Amino acid sequence: MQQPLEPTGTPAGCPAHGNIPLYGPEFGSDPERVYDKLRSMGHSAPVDIAPGVEVELVTSYDASLYILQNPTLFVRDSRRWNALNEGRVPEDSPALPMMGYRPNALFSDGAAHARLRQAVTESLATVDQNRLIRLTQQSADYLISRFSSEPLGQAELMAAYAQPLPLLVFGDLFGCPPELGDRVIAGITGIFQGTPGADEVLGGALAELIALKRRQPGEDLTTRLMVHSARLSDEEVLHQLVTLLSGGTAPLAAAIGTSVALYLSDDWPVGLPAEDAVVKTLWNYAPIANYAGHYPTQDVELGDRTLRAGDPVLISFAAANTDPKLTQHREQLSPKAHLAFGAGPHACPAKDPAFMIAATAVESLLNRLPDVEMRVPFGELAWVAAPWSRTLVTVPIQYSPRTVPQAAGRPAPPSAAQGAHSPASVPQPPTAHRPAHAASRPKGGLFSRFRAWMNGE
Repeated sequence: MQQPLEPTGTPAGCPAHGNIPLYGPEFGSDPERVYDKLRSMGHSAPVDIAPGVEVELVTSYDASLYILQNPTLFVRDSRRWNALNEGRVPEDSPALPMMGYRPNALFSDGAAHARLRQAVTESLATVDQNRLIRLTQQSADYLISRFSSEPLGQAELMAAYAQPLPLLVFGDLFGCPPELGDRVIAGITGIFQGTPGADEVLGGALAELIALKRRQPGEDLTTRLMVHSARLSDEEVLHQLVTLLSGGTAPLAAAIGTSVALYLSDDWPVGLPAEDAVVKTLWNYAPIANYAGHYPTQDVELGDRTLRAGDPVLISFAAANTDPKLTQHREQLSPKAHLAFGAGPHACPAKDPAFMIAATAVESLLNRLPDVEMRVPFGELAWVAAPWSRTLVTVPIQYSPRTVPQAAGRPAPPSAAQGAHSPASVPQPPTAHRPAHAASRPKGGLFSRFRAWMNGE
């Protein structure tokens, strides 16, 4: 067992005032003020992550690393959660979809985690970087073509661009035919919006996708997971796909929106590249703000606090990244030393592709709309009042209206000299996956319209 961190010497918070809630307008309007107050209580402090749901929130960078890199002492399996097992968590709590156990790599430990994670990381490694960049650019071009010709020259970037772009990219990476892609997007979007039945929509669509890939394998992430040497069952494949979607789409949308807003702010230094805005976002506005539930296997002393075995301990990536003890010498750290993607054995396996998608999305927007400006100063933008993510509610922009050629985002026919994964030759779904009546029916959802646009229909 590793030795506990040294006490900070600061007094713990007065319990008479109750736990600080990490939700609602007060927290959403100024989370940094809340994190400062929590830091005054030590390395960690008790908070309510949702009404009636208490967790220990770690706000110190060093303490966060201590926990993230201690998989023996702090496990991820939430079936150990004392309050949940004792019936003290409300059945309709918004914390349950985020913290409740699922059979995926995120909530697994030891050999089970290693097996699932290996399948995910090695499948992701087969994604060609040039293809991913080209796919992101095509998704960006399609979305920009939908709003940039509006006569007022105004748009709300979160809804029109930042949120749908990762969904299009993941739908293509998963190898979704148009109709299934629409349902996957509807399901995962509904889950984040709290739409009743969204879980069933997403699960049903992914189950059909897996069955399709059993019959007709492709060059996609779904097939790669299915044929991996770890021999995942269809149910395990489904849960890993859900994890990739939930961990990749909403946080990416947050990163894209915040990065664009930062880059267009009055304080942004002229000449710095767009990817620097993404780096600053990951440091100062961690898209996954408070998450990564851990459960001590025994009582652990952390500074002046005792972390009880089986009680949930969450990492505040947002607070850890802005820890004053860290920012004093942050210039000497690697730009990748932030904890926005986690650390230790459960660090995000898709951190490099995620950064690439975010940076390419920001660059594509700036290149296509070179005179784009913010309509509201960065400091006046509102944040979503939720504990889990750091997401802007809206990013209002303005630009000179323009006519965008519909063909701008489609891949050119590959030349003989271009390889199979050339940026100009993005693989298309096999013709057999498209129903024969597709051309005659009304246009479907977002992914169907995107694929039709890509195919010149």
